[in-house]
Amino acid sequence: MSQLNSHNRITMTKNVAMKCVSAALGALLLPTMLGANAAAAPLLRCAITYAGTTHTLDTAAGSDPYTAESIDIDGRFRFKAVVLGTDRHIETIKLYVYYETRRQPVLIQEAKYVPPFASSDSPYALTGLHYLYAPPLGRELQYGCALLEVRP
Repeated sequence: MSQLNSHNRITMTKNVAMKCVSAALGALLLPTMLGANAAAAPLLRCAITYAGTTHTLDTAAGSDPYTAESIDIDGRFRFKAVVLGTDRHIETIKLYVYYETRRQPVLIQEAKYVPPFASSDSPYALTGLHYLYAPPLGRELQYGCALLEVRP
């Protein structure tokens, strides 16, 4: 009986050791496995500068271009970014810049970007830096955008 208990204890000790090793490996590998599947969604970040003030606009992917809102830039311009697609795939990016008039905004630039999208550490990696001028005084607006956190 004593040998049987000793054998059972050794088997139980091996089982406990294997469970501990399995748990430790799982704890080490789980973040890696989740990290591979839980990559961040793409985000379009635009920096828009007018009259010495820089506004930052972050835009996530969506399916309806009509729900994207334009932002007011000091009552002189409006800027709108539309990112069409999903968290896994962006189909197109469109940027609109309007000059504000008394009657209504007037479109002065529309830019469209399709895959493959440029990426780098530059804050203007996607678009480069644009300079736009609006009548009648030649007011200058600068903007540039980058696509951040793109899935590999």
